[in-house]
Amino acid sequence: MYRPVDDFDEFYRDEYGSVLRTVRLALGDAGRAEEVTQEAFARALRRWRVVREMARPGGWVVVVAINADRKRWKSEPAPVDLESASDVEDHAGSVATSVTLHAALQQLTVRQRSAVVMRYLSDLTIADVAAALGCAEGTAKATINQALRRLRVDLEEDAP
Repeated sequence: MYRPVDDFDEFYRDEYGSVLRTVRLALGDAGRAEEVTQEAFARALRRWRVVREMARPGGWVVVVAINADRKRWKSEPAPVDLESASDVEDHAGSVATSVTLHAALQQLTVRQRSAVVMRYLSDLTIADVAAALGCAEGTAKATINQALRRLRVDLEEDAP
């Protein structure tokens, strides 16, 4: 059951690391991820009266951070900074059985990687992912399905 957090400092302490890891995985760039995560938390502070009442304020911060970076997206896969991403906890469990999560995500475009991370690591709804991507829900679903299809092929090829 969700209980609103009244104190922004407590929220920041509890959520910053998790939000940063999620955004870092989505963007594949530690420096950009830190920059947009800090910007998103600053926006959360400015709107704290509204944000603190949300069921998942941490998810809102992830969406705001990814939206802040959306203009930089390209259709080509962006390299993942494996050195800085190596200290990220592996929350993907079964996905990472044959390859690391980072190597698998590197095969996706930035848009696909962001959609998968928001949907499955941040547990955002399709509507939230679509809003973050700036597209229709059907387009968000298609992006996620394309990414998952690509990940399945990569994982199957690596299986013994």
